[in-house]
Amino acid sequence: MTHHGEGLLRLTKDETLVNQLKTDYTNADLTPPQRAMLDYAVKLTESPTLMEAADLKPLREAGFDDKAILDVNQIVAYFAYVNRVADGLGVEMEDFWKEK
Repeated sequence: MTHHGEGLLRLTKDETLVNQLKTDYTNADLTPPQRAMLDYAVKLTESPTLMEAADLKPLREAGFDDKAILDVNQIVAYFAYVNRVADGLGVEMEDFWKEK
């Protein structure tokens, strides 16, 4: 997660937001679409077998169309997959990430 936070900081230049997201995204200063997206991402990551059509409703209400929902779904699923592969193989972070 460290390197994802560093990337977000470079992109947003908002250290407060990045720290809020690292601590607890539910208390971060987010827009309704951002919150809906992260709520969806958490459920898809932590409880993928519990996902149902109703989980798309908050995304649609926040303005996500089918393409945007598919984009979110694929990105979240891909990151979950890659992290599981790395964890399953015992891949460790490079030393320069550990120092941050």
